[in-house]
Amino acid sequence: MHCPRITLRQDGPEFSRIVAGMWRLADWNLPLAERIRFIEQCIALGVTTFDHADIYGNYQCQQLFGEALAQAPSLKRQIQLVSKCGIKLVSPHRPEHRIKHYDTSAAHIIASTERTLTELQVDTLDLLLIHRPDPLMDYDEMAGAFERLRADGKVKHFGVSNFTPAQFEALDSRIALATNQLEFSPLHLAPLTDGQFDTLQRHQVAPMIWSALGGGLLFTRTDSANPTHDVLLELAAELGTTPATLVYAWIMQLPCQALPLTGSGRIDVVRDAVAATALQLERQHWYRILSAASGHEVA
Repeated sequence: MHCPRITLRQDGPEFSRIVAGMWRLADWNLPLAERIRFIEQCIALGVTTFDHADIYGNYQCQQLFGEALAQAPSLKRQIQLVSKCGIKLVSPHRPEHRIKHYDTSAAHIIASTERTLTELQVDTLDLLLIHRPDPLMDYDEMAGAFERLRADGKVKHFGVSNFTPAQFEALDSRIALATNQLEFSPLHLAPLTDGQFDTLQRHQVAPMIWSALGGGLLFTRTDSANPTHDVLLELAAELGTTPATLVYAWIMQLPCQALPLTGSGRIDVVRDAVAATALQLERQHWYRILSAASGHEVA
């Protein structure tokens, strides 16, 4: 099984349909050789897009990934890199930060991007996202920062993460956004009803999906907080697949053409996600999961 590719928006970036999320890279404790091997294994499966953020791993994940690219520079030509900025954590790695806050000023966007390029040891990002909406964000200033980064050859495309439909459209009216990265899973159904997916489908923009497996809780919690646990196990057995593959397929069946992120350093988890690209669920199967997740049948 080889992962297909998808264009996020007309004239936007072309990514692998499954994106390897690097949020927990520091927690995986992979020696350098194993980090390189993991990237190579992802590429062999067709998973060539890797998702980062400046703050991941308490500001350490991008540097760990960059060390792998520096050791095996041929990988740079085979992958697409996504990163995010806009959150400032209180951290010994950023002693100037006194309180956790957002910063979407042009100065911070540009400085964070330049630091990300240094940490990843590359010249250009394929996609830069604003990590969270900021009550103080000035859409014109943000768009201006994006335009400068593009003109300088440092970022090819831009997008947002966790933005409301109105916030997405406000920035999109100034500069075309390639995606909105959103939380969605059977444990978090809000984008189905809050206008997120409808807005993106209207603009023909494919969302990226974080926490697609609910941070692993879909398969570890069996209480009332996870009503889909038994249904996923039963349906996976019926269809001859794994529960994880089933969930990824359920997400990708959305007509907005969602791109799920994986979050594990285990290549078998990435392989399960890639297998989902070939699994088409019957509507009754799709709604069986939705009904379990929402706790009721459709009206």
